[in-house]
Amino acid sequence: MDVKVGSGAFMPTYEASEDLAKSIVAVANGAGTNTTAILTDMNQVLASSAGNAVEVREAVRFLTGEYRNPRLLEVTMASCAEMLVLGKLAKDTAQAREKLQAVLDNGQAADRFGKMVAGLGGPSDFVENYDKYLAKAEIIRPVYAQQSGVISAMDTRAIGMAVVGMGGGRRVATDRIDYAVGFDQFIRLGEIADNNKPLAMIHARNEEQWQQAANALQSAIKVGGDYVPTPDVYRQIRAQDV
Repeated sequence: MDVKVGSGAFMPTYEASEDLAKSIVAVANGAGTNTTAILTDMNQVLASSAGNAVEVREAVRFLTGEYRNPRLLEVTMASCAEMLVLGKLAKDTAQAREKLQAVLDNGQAADRFGKMVAGLGGPSDFVENYDKYLAKAEIIRPVYAQQSGVISAMDTRAIGMAVVGMGGGRRVATDRIDYAVGFDQFIRLGEIADNNKPLAMIHARNEEQWQQAANALQSAIKVGGDYVPTPDVYRQIRAQDV
């Protein structure tokens, strides 16, 4: 179970997230399901994108090795390694990580994903030709910070709501989702924003939508001030910890 910590998390503080994780582990194991919770950081965007098609595109590129965001890799490996150990498919996390890296490197992970897509009625060549099938926005353009400086904080909840505001998520169950809109190529905490380094690339349907998204990102990403690094993975909470 992945339990988030930070500005985009369900719980408002680290302590509250930890309490939630312990509660989930206690209930699940008490019900007979061997469960571990992992506290992972949500003080910035998990990987490089936020949206629908943009995230699927990043996922495929991750699986094929075209580009693997280091933060996404660490969180994914931590979660999957724990699953392999819990499922008795690896004796420990070190062996689990070796197995995971092997299937990423030899293409088996990407091949499995392709078979999953085809099994659900999608195209059999999706992994090889994902750009042919994924929705694309009419305007794809970078947004820059209003001043130069180090990126010290992100309001990831606000970033998520900016995606919703573009139509990339639902406010009510009857809303239709626009799969094309969103953000990618996000700047990371601790990096320097300037005229050469944008905050992100905006995928929008029109100029008005692009400007609204740009305003939202400029408000959600803090430039300047002190940057305090946080780990991608804080800790694992297992049955013996509750």
